[in-house]
Amino acid sequence: MAALASPAGLFTIKAAFSGLLIAGAATVAQRWPGLGALVVSLPLLSIMTMVWLWCEKPDRALMSAHSTATFWYVLPSLPMFLLLPWLLGHGWSFWLALAVGCALTFTLYSLTVVVGRHWGLPL
Repeated sequence: MAALASPAGLFTIKAAFSGLLIAGAATVAQRWPGLGALVVSLPLLSIMTMVWLWCEKPDRALMSAHSTATFWYVLPSLPMFLLLPWLLGHGWSFWLALAVGCALTFTLYSLTVVVGRHWGLPL
C-alpha cells in the first residue's frame, strides 16, 4: 500500500485514470460521434488536473492562477475545431489537416502569450 502512496504510485494512478477516460471517450465517439464530441468537450482534463493539483497542494492562490490561465489558453484552441472539419471537407488528408490545425493553435497560443503580457493577463 505504501508503494501507491509514493510519488511514482500516485503518478501511475493518475495516468491510468486519465488514460481510461480518454480511451472511453474515443470508444464512445466511434459509435456515437455527437456524444463522443460532447464527452471530450467537457473540461474533464482541466477538472482532473485541478483535483490532482488541489489534493497534492491545496493552495487557493495557485488554483485561482491555474484556472484563470486555463481560461485564456482554451480560447486560442477553439479555431482548430472549425478549421479541421473545413479542411477535411475540402479533401485534405486527416494528418495534414490535423498538423495545420495544430500549427494554427500553436500560433494562436503564442499570440495569446504576447498579447496577454501586453494586457497584463496572468499566463
